[in-house]
Amino acid sequence: MSNTRIDPADVARRIGEDEAEDLFILDVRNEDDFEEWQIPGSTNLPIYDELLEEDFSTLADRLDELPEDQEIAVICVAGVTSARAAEFLREEGFDAKSIDGGMNGWGRVHRQYEIEGDDGVVQIVRPGTGCVSYLVHDGDEAVVVDPTQYIDQYLGAADERDLDIVGVADTHAHADHISGARRLAGELDVPYYLHEEDAGELDDVTELTNGDVIAVGDRKLDVLYTPGHTPGSVSFGFGSALLSGDTLFLRSVGRPDLEDSSEEAVRTAASQLFDSLERLTSLDDDTIVLPGHFSDEEVRPLATELGELEEESTNELLSYVDAGDEETFVETIVESLADEPANYNEIKEINWGKEQPGEDAEALELGPNNCAAN
Repeated sequence: MSNTRIDPADVARRIGEDEAEDLFILDVRNEDDFEEWQIPGSTNLPIYDELLEEDFSTLADRLDELPEDQEIAVICVAGVTSARAAEFLREEGFDAKSIDGGMNGWGRVHRQYEIEGDDGVVQIVRPGTGCVSYLVHDGDEAVVVDPTQYIDQYLGAADERDLDIVGVADTHAHADHISGARRLAGELDVPYYLHEEDAGELDDVTELTNGDVIAVGDRKLDVLYTPGHTPGSVSFGFGSALLSGDTLFLRSVGRPDLEDSSEEAVRTAASQLFDSLERLTSLDDDTIVLPGHFSDEEVRPLATELGELEEESTNELLSYVDAGDEETFVETIVESLADEPANYNEIKEINWGKEQPGEDAEALELGPNNCAAN
């Protein structure tokens, strides 16, 4: 990376390792775009349209609002207007760089974390979209769970640890991002695992049912059928770890309306989800919950013991499950559903194999994570 650009992965590292105090992130996109989706801690100066016309007057008028003792990382949509703004700022004496690829580049960043308490789990977080995936391993074998479309991330993670990927699994048919599972499994000629209720008409799927196991070296992934978010949602037990997919998050649960948004269907799916969560909360308190998504939680890796998750009372919907209050659980979900993930119908069609990803595959899934029920 040149001295005029900064890698979005470096920005993510510095934010994630509490090294952001010397970094000021200046977002020059329009205000609506910023409000919808931004890098945590960034500051918005909505001059995108002006920069397109190479008009720097507003930026010049606001120079006194920018720090002189911090590195300024400027971000836009794709890195073009931010490069113009960074160049102008350097000419004014600031240490300014453009974030390479803009928010598009931010959406491609993946970071790896080892899970304490289980030395066989690597959590791979995609901070720009809230997606979380996993590499579980034992001996020299590994299984990838919920990979994104950027499959080189998982091939690289396995190579770094001298692991052979022997299987790839999705906890469910995703609606918020394009799964890389079938492609990764196809390239490696290993099984692709998905529950039969979410497999649809897909070919070359090893269909899962409750109670199945997937061998990983001398260990195994235990399949727990946890429908609700989708008809075929599963969670995976791996020793003391629970890969809960989109069934249970740290501060919410998976939304049950992406298959059928009619109120009757949502209520039925929410009731299924309640039963699934009751099953998960019956596990040992020291079970390490490893979800498939996050919103703005800052803890890394994204992991909490089940007992602590229930005691902290930060997950309102889970508290209704603990209390056995299915009626309030269902009503709260029905009344508080947020906007659906962007382009979710098209993404589902791709993940079901009904459409092939096109040139816009990366752009389809960029934006805020909206998979939580509230």
